[in-house]
Amino acid sequence: MERYYYIYIMTNKSNTVLYTGITNDLKRRTYEHKEKLVEGFTKKYNITKLVYYEIFKDVELAILKEKKIKGGSRAKKIKLIKEMNPKWRDLYDEL
Repeated sequence: MERYYYIYIMTNKSNTVLYTGITNDLKRRTYEHKEKLVEGFTKKYNITKLVYYEIFKDVELAILKEKKIKGGSRAKKIKLIKEMNPKWRDLYDEL
């Protein structure tokens, strides 16, 4: 069975805080953030909206991309989001 890895960006209701993560189950992980099942940054800042993701077959490439995004500026993250999701819709229901 082929395994996939996802890097993703989530935000809060007003799109003011951005969180970048990596997972092998995007639907489950997004649900955990939405339901505040994960202690830490996403719970503290009410991160509940999935606005960007990419799919990888290679975990090492996914980790490299996550590090690149995390190390980039807010402007670069916003550019990525706007290219995939210009209206900043919550993509969770489309998974």
